Amino acid sequence: MKFNITPVAKPRQTRADKWKKRPPVMRYRAFADEVRLKLPSDINLNYKRIVFYMPMPKSWSKKKKSDMEGHGHRQRPDIDNLAKSLFDALYADDSHIYSVSLAKFWAYEGAIEIT
Repeated sequence: MKFNITPVAKPRQTRADKWKKRPPVMRYRAFADEVRLKLPSDINLNYKRIVFYMPMPKSWSKKKKSDMEGHGHRQRPDIDNLAKSLFDALYADDSHIYSVSLAKFWAYEGAIEIT
């Protein structure tokens, strides 16, 4: 299943983020809302492969974009922060998840694939 949701890493949050509207926190909250809308609420992520497709910057040339499509994404955000944001968006308590396979690649459009 592939979902057209641009992956966002979970930011560090403080108590002030309840009323302070910092851009990274607002991006994460919008991501979490979109995940809850598009993914089934009863999805079990154990033994699943989760692939994060990271969108390429608009400033890149068409040649660079075509060269980098499908290559491994080796920049920030870290893959563990992407997984944490997905798990925290789906579950209040994600301690039941014990085995997943994670990957992240460059793509023209951001997406999350769960197989």
